[in-house]
Amino acid sequence: MLSKLMSSYWWVLLLRGVLAILFGIAAYAWPGITLVALLTLFGAFAFVDGIFNVFHAFSARKEHEHWWVLLLEGLLGIAIGVITFQAPQITATVLILYIAFLAMATGVLRIVLAVRLRKEIEGEWWMALAGLAGIVFGVFMMARPGTGALALLWLVAIWAIAGGVFLVLLSFKVKGLAVGSTS
Repeated sequence: MLSKLMSSYWWVLLLRGVLAILFGIAAYAWPGITLVALLTLFGAFAFVDGIFNVFHAFSARKEHEHWWVLLLEGLLGIAIGVITFQAPQITATVLILYIAFLAMATGVLRIVLAVRLRKEIEGEWWMALAGLAGIVFGVFMMARPGTGALALLWLVAIWAIAGGVFLVLLSFKVKGLAVGSTS
């Protein structure tokens, strides 16, 4: 069951959430950051988050038939990170599209996971909220591609912090499943 897998690797969700929160705080704390620095921060975040998702997916492949959803989200994050590192001179509009696409795609995949978890655990809606936050953020970014670098930075920070908080809360919920099953 996916809930058993998630409870075994609750710390991966916690680590992903904490990294997202730290990334969001760093992006918000230095509003004078340059576009190149934002690209580097975002690329590193997407790449590392993708690696954690791939790890989580391969850990689940023998125990759950829907492990591929996590794998797809992880590979997408790694790809966006690599693309960001390969072309740091891209325009702000393309950066917005990269970020918006990643946010919407991972948002949809997180909602798919939440739907799959709804019969296995309570509190799966935290994952759905993380997904919804990503979709709303991505749609907003697509609707306003001309926003300035500072506005972009704040939106990325809000998205990362909100998604990170939801993942941290989910990690504690699934960790409780592991504790409850051993007693």
